Order: sequence, then structure tokens, then C-alpha cells
Amino acid sequence: MERLLCAEHCTKRLECTIWQQIETTNGPHCSVMGHTPPQNEKQMIERCQCPTHSHTYSQAPEIASSIGRTTDYAFEMAVSNIRYGAGVTKEVGMDLQNMGARNVCVMTDENLSQLPPVETVLDSLTKNGINFKVYNNVRVEPTDASFMEAIEFAKNGAFDAYVAVGGGSSIDTCKASNLYASSPDSDFLDYVNAPIGKGKPVTVPLKPLIAIPTTAGTGSETTGVAIFDYEHLKVKTGIASRAIKPTLGIIDPLHTLHMPARVVANSGFDVLCHALESYTALPYHMRSPCPSNPINRPAYQGSNPISDVWAIHALRIVAKYLKRAVRSPDDFKARSNMHLASAFAGIGFGNAGVHLCHGMSYPISGLVKTYKAKDYNVDHSLVPHGLSVVLTSPAVFTFTAQMYPERHLQAAEILGADIRTARIKDAGLILADTLRKFLFDLNVDDGLAAIGYSKADIPALVKGTLPQERVTKLAPRPQSEEELSALFEASMKLY
Repeated sequence: MERLLCAEHCTKRLECTIWQQIETTNGPHCSVMGHTPPQNEKQMIERCQCPTHSHTYSQAPEIASSIGRTTDYAFEMAVSNIRYGAGVTKEVGMDLQNMGARNVCVMTDENLSQLPPVETVLDSLTKNGINFKVYNNVRVEPTDASFMEAIEFAKNGAFDAYVAVGGGSSIDTCKASNLYASSPDSDFLDYVNAPIGKGKPVTVPLKPLIAIPTTAGTGSETTGVAIFDYEHLKVKTGIASRAIKPTLGIIDPLHTLHMPARVVANSGFDVLCHALESYTALPYHMRSPCPSNPINRPAYQGSNPISDVWAIHALRIVAKYLKRAVRSPDDFKARSNMHLASAFAGIGFGNAGVHLCHGMSYPISGLVKTYKAKDYNVDHSLVPHGLSVVLTSPAVFTFTAQMYPERHLQAAEILGADIRTARIKDAGLILADTLRKFLFDLNVDDGLAAIGYSKADIPALVKGTLPQERVTKLAPRPQSEEELSALFEASMKLY
């Protein structure tokens, strides 16, 4: 197996990262496999696996036009402004003052409303003369009903700016509230992703929204995505539009010190899967349909050279710091780095998208029976989002690795696998085993069976996955209902 890096990205013309290179009279080659170097620049680019040339990203279509194309030919980067620093939350009142805000909605959940992050926000608003109202009834793992309750509050408040304080639930609820308060005549399903909703593009102007994440997981402060449980179908779905991304994400690592261990772990698993899925997603130029108008180009576009950079960087941070952040609540360096990793992965997946782990996670969360996760102070059964995502990851990446195995093998190496003697055909199994060890070391429940599911639930889980086309179609390998069933079955037990 060889992995090539072109001269533009490597000091050597040919580099094999699995086996040792040696020089021969015919030029550099792999001492184990006898690989020969490319003969010209075109062949170099075709065979190169560097971030620029992998997936043949550098090979532009003959005609850079959507006319007559069935797949896309372009990608677009959209991300919130980001501010990072310990204690930076105290600046939020000045930000709102600079925006000219006069009537601000602060959205959070009931538990967090009693904790220092919200107190810091309200103090800053008060000191800077900002009038505000607090909505603290955000539901952890929101539903369409909880979204609509918050939307009603927003409509009645006539707010000119929003501040979301909390995890993805608070930030996503605030995004939806801003959207529908700005478009008061819209039906709720107008902007919800197809095929559950109508998936209409957002054309109305929204109010400024400042997101202050208190967990290191969702990356919601960077993205134009808002996720909720659609109770009628018992599945998760969402709204995806660049228009709803926050104006500013304030990332204050001091807030992560208030996270219990299991919240740190499950939030970190979300970062892990964001990075893995966006890096292994279908390349943007293979995604269909090609939009007839750029406003119809989805937020989740497929892997691309820019999102790759963020995904890989986030994955390296997860590998280095997640276990430390879970095991040592006072390890500020680890928790700070995980807070940054969440944003980095958010930039990556917010533009590339995720695929099967997330698509399959939505019914896992939506069909929860009696499971209540440790360290989550809620009054309802709950499978935390990061846990529902990561439990299928060994099965998913075993399945997808036959497409772009080099990327799967690279991910395994970053997570600690020794791939020096690895065979390319084993990439999926190697990544799966690496993930299982990673999860076992962090005391993760032993598969779907451990959180209350059995083989009898698989048809319902598959049925709940099928509408998630926004993400499942970004998987590098298409999947049938039978293959989805097999993936759920393989995820019943991990160890």
C-alpha cells in the first residue's frame, strides 16, 4: 500500500507512510511493495493523497458551469465569526451595544440558568445597559414542540438580537426562534429538511445571534444547522441553512469547567464523529444534484479541501486531549483544547456534512425507551446525542472504508493505531478496532443493547434512518435497507 504526497506538499517527490522508502537506481520506491514513482505531473496528481489532491479535488471540470451537470462542481465555506479566550464572555454586553441592540432575548436551559456562565452573560448585559428577557425553558435534546414554544416566546418579544448560552440544544433552539420570529407567517415545516419538511431556502433577513457554547461538542456556534426530535415520526431532523448560523460564537473555555465527566465524554464523541464523518464524506464534486442556483447549494456539501484541514486538526486534538478532559475535571488545558476542537470540527462538518453515524443516531435518540444517561439532570429518558452517534461508529467505518480506505487508515493512525504493517483492505477493521479501544477506555456503554435496544427494534431504527437523506446520502458508500439493518445489528454490542 502506498500513500503519495506531491512535491508541492512534501519535501520528497514520493513518500510512502506505511513502509520504509529506499533509493534505487530507478528512483524512490516502497521497499516492501516495490511501488514505482509517477512518471509525470499528471500522474503525480492523480495518485497523490495530499489534502489538496485527494479525491481529485484539484481537477476542475472541463466547463465550470452547472449547465448539463448532474453533480456539483463547487463548494462554499460559511462560518460564524469566532472569538476565543478565557473570560471572554464578559464582552458580550459590549458586542450587543456595538450592534445597537435594545431588546435582547437570552436563551438557555433551566439547569444552566443557575450556573456561572449565564450569570456572567446577564452581568455583562446589565453593566452595558442592555435590556433583555431570559427564556430558560430550552429542552435538552429539543423537540418540535419545545422549538415552537421558544419560537412563540421570540415572536411575542419583538427582539432585535439573541444570545444563546448552553450546549447545542440551547443554540439550536435559539437559531430556530430567530428564524421563525423573522419569518412569522411561515409554517413550521417550511424550513425543515426534506423529506420531512419542505426544505425551503431562507430568504428573510434574521436578527444578530451570539452563541456562547458551554459544552465542547456540537460546534453549533459555527454552523447553520438546528436539530430537533420530530415527535410525530419519533426521529430527529432539523433545519440547515447558512442564513441561520450565529453572527458570533464566543468560545470561553472557563465554561467547560462546569461540565460533568459523562457530559465531557459524550460531547467529545460528537466532536470525534463530526471529524471522522466529514473527512470520509462523499467528495463535494460527486454530490448530486448540481444546484441550478447557488442559494440551493446545501450547507452540507461533501468533503472538500478546506473542511478536510479542520476535520483532521480536530481529530488530532480529540486523540490527545479527550481522555484527559474526561478523567481530570481540573485539567484546564485539556478542556480548553476540546472546546477549540469542537469549533474546529464544526467548521469542517458545517460545510462538508456528516453521514451515517449521525443519520443512524437520530432514531436511536428519538426512539429512546427508559435510558437516562449519567450526569444529565433531566426529567425525561435521554440518549445524549454524542453517545447515540458514537455507538454505531465501529460498524459504520468498517462499512464505508472500501471507499477512500487511505482516509480511514489515516484516521486510525491519528487515534493511536500502529499502521506500519497495515494492509489497505483492512482499513475499516483497523479503524473500528481503534474506536472500540478508545470507547472502552472511556467506559462507554456496550452497544445499543446496553441502552435498551434489541434486534426487535431494528426495523423501527431503519425506518427512522431512511428520512435522513440530508446526511445519509453524503456517506461515501450507498446503503440499502438491508445494509442499514446489518449496521444496527452489528452495533448492538461493541466489545
